[in-house]
Amino acid sequence: MTKMSTPEIITESRDGTLLIRIHRPDRKNALTVAMYTGLTAALDAATQNLDIRAVVLTGSGDSFTSGNDIADFLANPPGGDESPVFQFLAALRQFPKPLIAAVNGVAVGIGVTLLLHCDLVYVRAGATLALPFVNLGLCPEAGSSLLLPRLIGYPRAAELLLLGEPFSAEQALEWGLINGLCADAEATLELALTKARRLAGLPATAVQLSKALLKRTEAEVVRETIAVESRHFIELLDSPEAAAALQAFANRRRVG
Repeated sequence: MTKMSTPEIITESRDGTLLIRIHRPDRKNALTVAMYTGLTAALDAATQNLDIRAVVLTGSGDSFTSGNDIADFLANPPGGDESPVFQFLAALRQFPKPLIAAVNGVAVGIGVTLLLHCDLVYVRAGATLALPFVNLGLCPEAGSSLLLPRLIGYPRAAELLLLGEPFSAEQALEWGLINGLCADAEATLELALTKARRLAGLPATAVQLSKALLKRTEAEVVRETIAVESRHFIELLDSPEAAAALQAFANRRRVG
């Protein structure tokens, strides 16, 4: 077993699998620029390490991730392809090995859209998910404007992305957004790790080639969609609507 830890991104490898844990439970695992850099580094290291054959991504405490840390986000807004959040999305999109999400609790914003790039997703029963981009004066990201309608149909995707209303893990399963539900966070992680160990025991070349083939027909359009979304996302960040909505959200968090 090998452990490599930073304060907020903890990695642990064992038996051909890598566990990446988002660890900021006091802030519901809200993501900062530094955490995006840590996640990208973990995925890049897993890509290069021939001993790692599958990766599990999870969160600490009662949350998977509540999305961007708004204060950090406002202080360090993304400005182009080299921004840490977009580097993370590129690493996520291109990751060649099986990637499994163990969603142990609340997932918001990018905490949901990143799931669209995972190969298997297991969620704790009762968990709540939300995509409140429009509510914050922003637009979808991570290719979600393309991938979500393809996965669950346009009417449901429009409802989730335009209204930004929370939805349940049970609804996500019914719609085909996730693979399965587990009774609690511990069971969710254990199931994800069991699937990862199973994949790690299969012929690595065949597994990775099969993943590449599954994604082949949409790989280029996903890349293009992320690029278009990112450009509009950056533009909207400069709008008065987004500034007001994000500041109001940050103020509510400070009061709460």
